[in-house]
Amino acid sequence: MKGEVYSLNISQKQGEKKKPVEQCIFIEDYGIQGDIHAGLIDTRQVSLLSWDRIKAKQISSDIFYELYPGDFAENITTEGIDLLKLNIGDRIRIKDIILEVSQIGKKCHTDCQIYKKLGWCIMPKEGIFARVIKGGEVKKGDEIEVIKK
Repeated sequence: MKGEVYSLNISQKQGEKKKPVEQCIFIEDYGIQGDIHAGLIDTRQVSLLSWDRIKAKQISSDIFYELYPGDFAENITTEGIDLLKLNIGDRIRIKDIILEVSQIGKKCHTDCQIYKKLGWCIMPKEGIFARVIKGGEVKKGDEIEVIKK
């Protein structure tokens, strides 16, 4: 299963949407350099969401709100890959870096910015969280490959 990095996103403050950047440094057993979530929770060093699924959810929503990568506080917005087929323990390769899926979904903050605007969040069921097994640099447009457990 292959796809690509649609967007890389980081933030300095918890509970807010992340801002897109052109490239990120992934640090082994830590997360993404410069991101608020790095080093905080061992199982949630990096978060991923599918841009395809975000757009599908937006179309089916009763409330229209223009969505952008990072709005759900995901670090990596993917395209062309079905993240719903991932399991805990599966690995994700982007160039030289290796991520290991450590959690699927999470309890959503009811006070986060996107939840307040839309009344829903995609993270609780479709957010993928991973640990950084091998670090390195990732750029927007890099290929993503899934390595099943």
